[in-house]
Amino acid sequence: MTTVAIAHPDEQHQDDAWKNSILAGLANYIDAGSIVAGSAALALWVETYRLSNDLVGMIGAFGPNAISAGVGAFIGGRLCDMFGRKKIYQYDMLFYAFGMLWLIFAMNAWMIVLGFFLVGLAVGADIPASWSLIAEMAPKGARGKHSGVAQVLWYLGPVVVLLMFLALSPLGLLGARIVFAHLAILAVALTFLRSKMQESQRWLDAQMVSQRKVGLRDLFSRQHIRSMAFLAGMYVFWNLWAGTNGFFFPYILRTVGDQSQAMSVAIQAGSFLIGMLSIWLVFMRWSDRVNQRIMFLISAIIQVIGMSLLALFPLTLTVAIVHVVLMAFGQGFGAQCFFQLWSSEMFPTLLRSTAQGVMFAIVRILLGIWSFFVPVLTATGFTNLAWILTGFLVVSGIIGFWGAPRNEGKSLEELEAGLS
Repeated sequence: MTTVAIAHPDEQHQDDAWKNSILAGLANYIDAGSIVAGSAALALWVETYRLSNDLVGMIGAFGPNAISAGVGAFIGGRLCDMFGRKKIYQYDMLFYAFGMLWLIFAMNAWMIVLGFFLVGLAVGADIPASWSLIAEMAPKGARGKHSGVAQVLWYLGPVVVLLMFLALSPLGLLGARIVFAHLAILAVALTFLRSKMQESQRWLDAQMVSQRKVGLRDLFSRQHIRSMAFLAGMYVFWNLWAGTNGFFFPYILRTVGDQSQAMSVAIQAGSFLIGMLSIWLVFMRWSDRVNQRIMFLISAIIQVIGMSLLALFPLTLTVAIVHVVLMAFGQGFGAQCFFQLWSSEMFPTLLRSTAQGVMFAIVRILLGIWSFFVPVLTATGFTNLAWILTGFLVVSGIIGFWGAPRNEGKSLEELEAGLS
């Protein structure tokens, strides 16, 4: 397919830039939707196919929330810098749909494990491609705003999936198959929609002016290692909290009054909606204009306070609601958004996706390993786990505040010139 050269994104029509950001950012919708759909379907699979605890652990550790997504990000990120963003983000959705077919038509345990592994690979490969594309096509002074679109879509995925599971719950396992089918259909539709998008002009220009082939070892310079250590450190500790949150959040909903399934889904959906509002009203509006270090610190403090409530006070309905509101609002303009933004800004164009893939792989693989220990820690007492998770958020906040760059308002060309 012939790629037609386009003007730099700073000169593009705003509508085109937003369309590209949405089409690229839908990878986040599919990523989060896959994770939540698998979590919601797990109880049905255990009941229907009598899955052992070991198989349940494998599904969690090797699924799109953990190891397979990390492996996919590492491979996809490198291929993205070598062959272009478009070739990866267009065709990996077909691979995703193929993986989803195994879940839609699963008849036994091994089909579920295989399906989740394939889905995780595709999701992981799409993340660095999409995040790089959004940053490279966003107009100057609007990278944060456009990056925020992808994060809004990340929150929208779970809301849609949760509401679908609630509406389809009378259908049992068939309802889960329908939810998975909607994700597969969306992936196929994205393949066609993305085929009309252009390749990143910044990547094309970088390929043209590069005097030598840029390899993986170029990523391991002192400057790039320092940037990766900062970003991965900040993001992994936040993810250890976020990944575990999915494990103990249903416990909160059951403990504070034996909440019904409908009420549990409503509270979960409400938390995602608060997060979307936080991204829209805070991150998208201010991240390109204010001191990002202070903005990150405020987010970290809000989350630490919200998590510490569960360690300090009895688990009442009031405490649970305040916890949910604080965590959802704080994380909306916190580590997840800034990791996407900063990881796009702190590396040159021909290493951008590679760096994102390496860091995303480290984070998701460590999260997969950590998931094996969560049930053991939970058995030692809920208060102990709450303190551990509060500590993770404190460490993430310190690392993020200490290493936060001041890139607001600068173009990618200005930032890349500072790396040479």
